[in-house]
Amino acid sequence: MSASRSLFPLPRDTTSLELMDDPNCDQDRLFATYAQFRAVNALVAGWRRVYLRDVRPVLDRRRASTLLDIGFGGGDIPLALARWASRDGLRLRVTAIDPDERAHEFVESRGLTGHGVDFRAASSRELVDAGERFDIVTSNHLLHHLEADARAELLADSADLAPLSLHSDIERGRLALAAFNAATKPLDRGSFVHYDGTLSIRRSYTAPELQAVVPAGWIVRRRFPYRLLLTRDETLTPQG
Repeated sequence: MSASRSLFPLPRDTTSLELMDDPNCDQDRLFATYAQFRAVNALVAGWRRVYLRDVRPVLDRRRASTLLDIGFGGGDIPLALARWASRDGLRLRVTAIDPDERAHEFVESRGLTGHGVDFRAASSRELVDAGERFDIVTSNHLLHHLEADARAELLADSADLAPLSLHSDIERGRLALAAFNAATKPLDRGSFVHYDGTLSIRRSYTAPELQAVVPAGWIVRRRFPYRLLLTRDETLTPQG
């Protein structure tokens, strides 16, 4: 464990709200933020490794698998997953949902709809209530946005929707905060990436904190650099 994690812990911010979560925030800056997610996620989110280790092994060339991405934001993660599977000759139908109509408006305005992804303005609870099922559920940078009740609902919905769940987020740490702060400072005026990203780090969990607040059957895995992957796999979870 690094010295920044063990000797100089960064207190978790549980009260501040990210600017993009304000329904009245500036839409031009919000859309600029969504647009920059692709570059930021490519650098820090590590979804290529998640795809190779956790997603690709359960896909098939003959039978179409289904994947649900919850809280798609700028849409780059579900689009990447669909693209990687297609390049590997694997059949994957991707559905991406976000209850924020602004996210859906963004992907439509940028011509991102289609391309192997069905984008919907919906919540996970609506899909559960409709009786929908998938093979895999994913989310990116969603957990730290949620209060306890909403987090519990997300995990319950994930378990109802798919046998395999993969929720990726940041692990809070001083080095992560310092590096992100320096790298994104030039983006401070045109979008919310700098402010919201540094706040995201402060709002995020450490691995022990997250493991302590999730139900039995969920496992927190650390990934480099400063990443957490919260997983649930029914094939590995004792039933009953």
